[in-house]
Amino acid sequence: MTSVLRLPIAEHSHQLDSPEFAALLDTLTAEFAATAEQHDRDGSFPHRNFDRLHELGLLGLTVPRAQGGLGANLAQTTRVIAAVARGEPSTALVLTMQYLHHASGRGAKWPQHLLHRVTEETLRDGALINALRVEPELGTPARGGLPGTLARRTPEGWRISGRKIYSTGIPRLTWLAVWARSDDAEPLVGSWLVRHDTPGITINEIWDHLGMRATGSHEVVFDDVLVPLDHAVDVSPASAPPELDASLLLWMSVLLAAIYDAVSRNARDWLASWLEERVPANLGAPLSSLPRFQESLGQLDAWLFSSRVILDAAANGAVPPSDAFRIKYLVTNTAIQVVEKAIELSGNPGLSRANPLERYYRDVLCSRIHTPQNDTILINSGRAAFAARAAAKKASPAGVAGISTITAKDAS
Repeated sequence: MTSVLRLPIAEHSHQLDSPEFAALLDTLTAEFAATAEQHDRDGSFPHRNFDRLHELGLLGLTVPRAQGGLGANLAQTTRVIAAVARGEPSTALVLTMQYLHHASGRGAKWPQHLLHRVTEETLRDGALINALRVEPELGTPARGGLPGTLARRTPEGWRISGRKIYSTGIPRLTWLAVWARSDDAEPLVGSWLVRHDTPGITINEIWDHLGMRATGSHEVVFDDVLVPLDHAVDVSPASAPPELDASLLLWMSVLLAAIYDAVSRNARDWLASWLEERVPANLGAPLSSLPRFQESLGQLDAWLFSSRVILDAAANGAVPPSDAFRIKYLVTNTAIQVVEKAIELSGNPGLSRANPLERYYRDVLCSRIHTPQNDTILINSGRAAFAARAAAKKASPAGVAGISTITAKDAS
């Protein structure tokens, strides 16, 4: 394969939209799929996948072009994530975190030397970055509370101590955006940038989950880790309202949904092949010849069509950011429904470790645990709807209720 940066560029187009790039993604899917089962069985981290992504120039996909990256938009990024997830979804999840960071524009507020260093190491060395937020005592930060991880201000810099779990990609991460609070009278809360090789960091390899087993989401312990004072890159007083980037929430929802949609498409394809190949002795013909199974495959394709329409619309700007989390809810729940239906239709073969369908099922179930979870999405959606109705009744004597959408703030 050739680096994406050396692909031909047609006039008025981007190499990421070229037939050559689409063919490259197909090849990458097949390559990653060849080792996906082994990574799932032993829980090993897919380092070779990231070597390939770096060789192709894809780790800097969403780094702005002004900084030397490919400057991909959401539609282009979604296609890459879907292709990687069709091959090996844990790789796609780690890659999603990388892409979200570089697409967010948060680095614009950083000291320029840090922004330059992180970007240069991404493009030159294939460095990965992710946020470390979840803690054993607190759980997911999305449900409120201050982090237990403490950053103490000292003359030589910040000294960070604490414990993080579900640290996705930690075997490969170069930069850690550590969510912590300062020891000030009014604490600062936010992200401190820490390099992975800073003394005082210990990785406890305890990740052993049902699905997405190759993400390397181990526990990380920080013991008096020293970083310069200007590494408090994205902090604000604890009393300040959170800053929410609606466009970034849309990116997050679309890319996460695309991962699990890809897994469910793998399940659909496995089922179709199995139905064509399975010839019961009492039938003397493939199961695919029976109307019952033809109807069932048509149902799966209809469900997947709806997900594709939603994802394409959102990725191309036809869905407002205020509906971001509804995208995640609809697409990921459809993905689970597709895989469950495939298992129902295949019976015992679908749950055999000899077949990939049971792996697809374990992986797709993990969509439920990504923030925001289903209950948060639906509660806040309903709350926003009732608030909009109340506002409409107050504004109109006739009590005509308006149509509302969940806001990014309500859904957080």
